[in-house]
Amino acid sequence: MINQKKLEMAFNRYSKNFVDGIKFEEVKEKYHVSRRKIEKIVEQNDTEKDHILLINLNKIFSYYLSQWKNDVLISGGNNAEGLKNMQKVLFYQCMGQELYTTKYPEMILGYTFREVVLTLVHFAMYGWEKEEKILYDFMAHHFGGHLIDANEQNRHIWFLLELYLQYKNKTIMGTNKKLHLAVKNKFKEANQRCGSIPDDLNIYDEVLERWSTSDLEEIEQLILKMSEYHSVLASEIGELGEFGDFRYGFYPFEILFLIHVRKQLGLPVPTQIDHFLMNTPEAKMVFEEREPYPEWDTALQMVDQFYRKNYPEYIPNKHEELFQ
Repeated sequence: MINQKKLEMAFNRYSKNFVDGIKFEEVKEKYHVSRRKIEKIVEQNDTEKDHILLINLNKIFSYYLSQWKNDVLISGGNNAEGLKNMQKVLFYQCMGQELYTTKYPEMILGYTFREVVLTLVHFAMYGWEKEEKILYDFMAHHFGGHLIDANEQNRHIWFLLELYLQYKNKTIMGTNKKLHLAVKNKFKEANQRCGSIPDDLNIYDEVLERWSTSDLEEIEQLILKMSEYHSVLASEIGELGEFGDFRYGFYPFEILFLIHVRKQLGLPVPTQIDHFLMNTPEAKMVFEEREPYPEWDTALQMVDQFYRKNYPEYIPNKHEELFQ
C-alpha cells in the first residue's frame, strides 16, 4: 500500500532536483563548452580525435534533459521539444558508437539498453516510422553484444520491449513472448552476463497477458496496479531502484505507451485515471498522432555531417536525410 505523504514528498524532491540541484544555467554552460570542442574537431576534420565528438553528445543530451524538465515538470507546460531532442541525441549516439567497434572495442557507451528501449517506444508514439525502424534494426542486430548490453534488471523495460514487439509483430531472438526469460536462457547457454535479468516481471506479467482485452474496466484496474507499482518504487527517489532515478522517476512512460498502443488498435482506454502518478505534469503531456520533429541542434547536426562525410559505413548514410 502506497504511503501518499511519502509519495508527494518524493515528487517534491524529484521536481526540486532540477531547480536547486541541477541548475539549468550550469548545464547550459557545459553544453557550450562541448559545442566548442565539437566545432574545433569538425573545422579541422580531425579523424584522429573524432571519438571526442561522441563523448560530447552526453552534454547535449543533458542540456535537453534540463530543458524538458524546465518546460514541463517545473513550468507545467506541454512542450516536449526537450524530450524529443534527448531521444534524437541518443539515436545518434547509437549510430556513432558503431563506428568505433574496431578502433575502440571496449569504449564506454554513452547510452544504456534502458535508454534505447525508451527511445524506440517514444519514436513509435511520435509516429517517426523511418527513425524507429533504423533504431530497431540497430538494437536487434547488436542485441546482447557490447553495443546493446541486455543484462537489464528493470522489469518495466522488458515489459515495454515485449509490448512493442507484440504490437509491431516483431521478434528478438525468435520470440516476443516471455522475452526476458528467453534472453536469460540464451545468454546462460552462451556464458554471457545475465544475472540482472529478472525471473518475473511482477505486475507486468499480468498486463502482458491481458493488454489487448476489450474490457475497459479490466484495463483500468491493470493501469491502476501499474501506477501503484511504479509509485511505490518512485517514492524511494534517489535510491538505486527501478524508478528511483531523477531522470524518469515520475514519468510513467510504460503506462503511456500501453495507452498509446491500445488507442492505435482501437481498443478502449480510460478517459481519466484517478491516481497521483498519472496526474503529474509529465504524465499529462499530449502527443499528436504524427509528432513534428524538433529543430536540429547545431552541434548535433555538425557531428552527423562529420560522420556522413568521413565514414561511408555510417548507418544514416544509407537513409539520406533523417528527422525531417
